[in-house]
Amino acid sequence: MDMSIARRTFATGIGAAALGGAAAAIAAPASAAPVRADGDSARPLIGRAGRDRLHVMSFNIRQDTTPETEPGDPDHWPDREPVLIDLLAREEPTLLGVQEAQYTQMSAIDSALPRHRMIGYGRKGGSKDEHSAIFYDTTRLEVLAWDQFWLSDTPEVIGSATWGNRITRIVVWARLRDLASGAEFAMINTHFDHESEQARIKSGQAMIDLFDGGELDQLPTIVTGDYNSPAHDSGAYTTLVTDGPTVDSWDAAAEQLTPAWETCPGYAEAVEGGDRIDWVLTTEDITTHQAAINDYRDPSGAFASDHLPMQALLSLP
Repeated sequence: MDMSIARRTFATGIGAAALGGAAAAIAAPASAAPVRADGDSARPLIGRAGRDRLHVMSFNIRQDTTPETEPGDPDHWPDREPVLIDLLAREEPTLLGVQEAQYTQMSAIDSALPRHRMIGYGRKGGSKDEHSAIFYDTTRLEVLAWDQFWLSDTPEVIGSATWGNRITRIVVWARLRDLASGAEFAMINTHFDHESEQARIKSGQAMIDLFDGGELDQLPTIVTGDYNSPAHDSGAYTTLVTDGPTVDSWDAAAEQLTPAWETCPGYAEAVEGGDRIDWVLTTEDITTHQAAINDYRDPSGAFASDHLPMQALLSLP
């Protein structure tokens, strides 16, 4: 593949058709009811959204580390996979932004969300390396256009990294139409660098440039991601929220369904009031009805990931 390939905008269905069948779907195993901190294992925190609302989830699902782990290890993907499937199948987000996802893990998401399709490539091009993909419910949403770029001074160059980050970072965005209302809006999904504050700040500004004068100008916009930065106390948050054009759905929610847990507890009990590094942000014209941090595990206490998913129930203007 030409490493300087230009960014491309795809008409509805082109990228989705190519990427939707990431791998053959696998059947979700039958299991006992999962454990949840609020004690109610039978119901989802938010579940499938009604026709006038969108359920959005941001979830770093943690890459597949099977070669370095053994059965019984909390990070072992074959053990985590059924927990992830169960979590997603119960919650049924309309839109899901994932981080750290590898191509071989996409079949689990396909199994959990069979109505959904995926857009996004790996950060080294094609199916290579981690994805920051967007999954959308095809019975509810239509993709009008989508694209991916690299967070660097050369955003069209696959695998580029120039802002002090050693690891390539990407943004995937989609322009969507709500089939229920006809309303158009945008979603952006990303995974910021874990080492460079400069890279995180520049990445925040690059996303703002998309919907503030850029290709998604004036559209109601949802931004999901693992920002590797604590909410309220980081350069990325200041760029995007405090001094920026977006609102933190957790703070804006009319109802918070869970405690304010940290979002990367590393397979341990989450600490209330700890760092919330995964966010669902919106432009100010979007209303947040509910927000949640899903502290979810299987009957043995196993988690789907070292991160907890962030969820928000939203209304478009």
